Amino acid sequence: MKKTIVAFAVVCTLPGVLAAADRHKTIDAEIQSLSRQLSDTRRDLHMHPELSNREERTSKVIADRLRSLGIPIETGVAKYGVIATIKGNGPGKTAIFRADIDALPIEETMDVPYKSLNKGVKHACGHDAHTSIALTAAELLWKHRSEFPGTAVVLFQPAEEGPPLGEEGGAALMIKEGVLEKYKPSAMFALHVDPAQEAGIVSWTPGSEFASADRFYITVTGKGTHGAYPHMGIDPIVISAEIITNLQTIASRRIDPIEPVVVTVGAIHGGTRFNIIPDTVQMEGTIRTLSASVRDKTLGLVKSITAGIAEANGASAKVESLLLAPITKNDEKVGLFGEKSLQTTLGPANVLRVLPVMGAEDFGFFSDRIPSFYFKLGIANKERGITANIHTAQFDIDEKSLLIGARAVTNLMMDYLQAK
Repeated sequence: MKKTIVAFAVVCTLPGVLAAADRHKTIDAEIQSLSRQLSDTRRDLHMHPELSNREERTSKVIADRLRSLGIPIETGVAKYGVIATIKGNGPGKTAIFRADIDALPIEETMDVPYKSLNKGVKHACGHDAHTSIALTAAELLWKHRSEFPGTAVVLFQPAEEGPPLGEEGGAALMIKEGVLEKYKPSAMFALHVDPAQEAGIVSWTPGSEFASADRFYITVTGKGTHGAYPHMGIDPIVISAEIITNLQTIASRRIDPIEPVVVTVGAIHGGTRFNIIPDTVQMEGTIRTLSASVRDKTLGLVKSITAGIAEANGASAKVESLLLAPITKNDEKVGLFGEKSLQTTLGPANVLRVLPVMGAEDFGFFSDRIPSFYFKLGIANKERGITANIHTAQFDIDEKSLLIGARAVTNLMMDYLQAK
């Protein structure tokens, strides 16, 4: 009787296992056949980078490719966003994969065949790779749409790096325009290239993965005077120096040491001549945290420390802040599901858990509302010298990572939509 039960269990489970294995083999073979297309698309986008809220050509390339495949799309979302909708074989969940499409104001210095043709603009954060991977995933999801229920949505988002001052853009504008209400996803997925890991490795962080990011502005107003007679004025430069020094005590003395927090003043502007004390000084900086409560406390301390020092010196100060991105966090249930999918596709040894970082991602606006899974795609190749960090002039990727990313994303979406 025991042998009969065991045999019956094997017969019942084996067809499903074989179906999944067959699907993975098929997807792998199809992606391998598209390797040249993946590389060509990435290189074309790399040669024609566009800044946030200015991604006109990039948007057209994406839309034209999707239309040529017959995939229904929506364009003009949050200025230059494109959304592909792939309905499966019946009712079910909706999953969104998001790829960002904008570049950075960095001069290309690499001497490569796909060098940027747009002076002062470069895909230095890998969004050209993200877009290429997402286009390939969309193509394969469309081809295999009879194999999963529900709806796969591939969202190409502009302005992840942040819209120009005075403009709206990015994930926040997409949400404002009603994208989440329209598509009603039960889960969202995204990836980012990672030069800290070799191509072939992917990683993720349970819980908070990227920090929140606030940009703050401080204006200190004193009283200008001749530099030889400082007692006749109120020096905003000296006051600003005191403020900057004291802001560093937030992390070292005011926040629990086990809670990560960064307060950085990255720019200070004041004065016009060596012997003139100016009326005002302006400063700009950023706050990064992995906790909403720590963020709130830190913002409050920046304001109170600034106001207190200014008042003590007879000056006044104004602090303004702008949320650039909430914390990007991985949902516990969706995160574990995503990890298992990656392990099945790439092998458990190639899927790592890593510590969070204090960089930020505007995908946080999505993960703040929708259960999400965000993973990092290794793109380094030390033997070939591909190790430069993102947001640098020498940044590049090992293009074999494009195949790995496309496999991971396609299977992740199909795994999620097929799951009960």
